[in-house]
Amino acid sequence: MAEGILLRADADAIATLTLNNPAKLNPLSEAMLDALAAEFDALAADRSIRAVILRGAGRAFCAGHDLREMTGGRQAPDGGRGYFEALFAKCAGVMLAITRLPQPVIAEVHGIATAAGCQLVATCDLAVAAEGTRFGVNGVNIGLFCSTPMVALSRNIPAKRAFEMLTTGEMIEAAEAATLGLVNRVVPEPELSAAARALAARITAKLGPVVATGKRAFYEQADLGLAEAYAYAGQVMTGNMLRADTAEGIGAFLDKRAPDWRQ
Repeated sequence: MAEGILLRADADAIATLTLNNPAKLNPLSEAMLDALAAEFDALAADRSIRAVILRGAGRAFCAGHDLREMTGGRQAPDGGRGYFEALFAKCAGVMLAITRLPQPVIAEVHGIATAAGCQLVATCDLAVAAEGTRFGVNGVNIGLFCSTPMVALSRNIPAKRAFEMLTTGEMIEAAEAATLGLVNRVVPEPELSAAARALAARITAKLGPVVATGKRAFYEQADLGLAEAYAYAGQVMTGNMLRADTAEGIGAFLDKRAPDWRQ
């Protein structure tokens, strides 16, 4: 993309998307949501990319929705109901696009990730945070319960801790975010980008179509009962075993050599 609100840089089968509105702490404005939706659509069809890193420019990852923009939406004749319904549907569409994307998405988080910004971290498949990063769903402090961020957060961390964060508006530090499972690891800030890329590189070294299949199965089985999940996963494993590249990978392991994958 040209220089703008969202930047994309591709290298070594990794696409890096940078939220680029640092003066406002990279809010999920309508323009940002539209840009993210367009890039995720493009990435879904791009087989040259095997992992995605999502990061923020400037001193923060993302401070959530653009409150000034949202305030303007209240001026509509219906008091803003139509505007807000459309805005939150658009945001939900972006979050769903992340989970439906074939490539794993890694959040590279620094500064703060609050409200919908915390939702964005919770939605990404993986997350690496810099020491000193703070996370919160603190809309309740201004009279706005973070109901949509709650969806992703409550699927990442224990229910009682999520509820406490939502009802008190308190922030948590990076170390606790890692303990709770909101992020995978915490590193010194100077090492953040390198750590995110190292994680992405470990993924891109694997068989791309199989990682995509596994990501889809990971989310689909989670919504099934135990017996149904095993039945579904068994079908996924069967299809995987029938792949020529999988046969090559198993043969290479048994022969103690590197696999010669075609994809």
